[in-house]
Amino acid sequence: MNTEELKAWLRLVRAPGIGPAACALLLEKFGSPVPAVQASLATLKGAGLSAAQAEALKNVSAADFETDLDWLAGDSPRGLIPINDARYPAQLREIAHAPAVLFYLGDAELLSLPQLAIVGARSATPQGLENAKAFAGELARRGLSITSGLALGIDGAAHRGALEVDGLTLAVCATGLDRVYPARHQALAREIAKHGLLISEFPTGVEPLAENFPRRNRIIAGLALGTLVVEAALESGSLITARYAMEQGREVFALPGSIHNPLARGCHALIRQGAKLTETVDDILQELAAPLAAARQALRALGPEDSAALRGTEPRPSEAEQRLLQALGDSPASLDDLVSRSGLPVPELSALLLQLELHGWVGSASGGRYMRLSSR
Repeated sequence: MNTEELKAWLRLVRAPGIGPAACALLLEKFGSPVPAVQASLATLKGAGLSAAQAEALKNVSAADFETDLDWLAGDSPRGLIPINDARYPAQLREIAHAPAVLFYLGDAELLSLPQLAIVGARSATPQGLENAKAFAGELARRGLSITSGLALGIDGAAHRGALEVDGLTLAVCATGLDRVYPARHQALAREIAKHGLLISEFPTGVEPLAENFPRRNRIIAGLALGTLVVEAALESGSLITARYAMEQGREVFALPGSIHNPLARGCHALIRQGAKLTETVDDILQELAAPLAAARQALRALGPEDSAALRGTEPRPSEAEQRLLQALGDSPASLDDLVSRSGLPVPELSALLLQLELHGWVGSASGGRYMRLSSR
């Protein structure tokens, strides 16, 4: 993206009243942001903008986005990815009112990897925090990037769970990336920027306004193959995220809890609405088998060097996966052979084989058989 196009995108982002829907309209009419911001008031109104929107866009000056340019010129990996960029995540582009741009800080290649969102209460119980951390750690170790909102409670525990196993995590922020909210997560945000990714649709200087959080939540749900709710009250932002996920056709998972715990009521309500009751990581992996297989195919299509780069840090095989690799031996084996050798039920065995294939430890052979890959 050249400087002229970057400045045009920043004008669109900075114009009051020009949200994702208006940006999509302008892209459809003009093809790129440059002719859109150069158009006359009459042309903009003819393209479908209201008089107020057209005036707002024409009134944006270079001084209005100077701080954005200064931030983008910083040393650490950072940038802006517009919706018409090939790096923009396809999952997110599919949702209604997808953000026109994503500001990022960290490794933008995480946007291409399969993600699982984990959200929940800010005032979580100790058990809830432990559950979020444990699920995030195991899912990250099995190759999913963990996406959450950097909030106190469950969000923070999910990010830390992924980081502690050298997994990948992505934080969607409700502010500009020049600030951190909540302030108590300054150190966590720095660690995520170093080992994962921070993103926001908001430019620099934007504060944590109440209306920003539902907008953040739609991005969390939109990026992920599914959303796991660990603890949530009946009226909570986590249920908003889950609702977005359901509306977007994504899977929703919920951990059950005690009937005496008010933070379990939101999860129980989701389960009654069709969310998958979740007790183990395998409950999630089995439900996501098809989209994970599609992600595996996409990685294969990139070629071995590019797919390795996109996967980032390679997770270590779990004990169960190591046993299955040993059961495979040096010759191709059928599913029936592996059931006999491992003693595992077919659903669990299939989930393990999926993970091993996703990470390149196992490949498909003729006759529906599986084989260890010699490079592993």
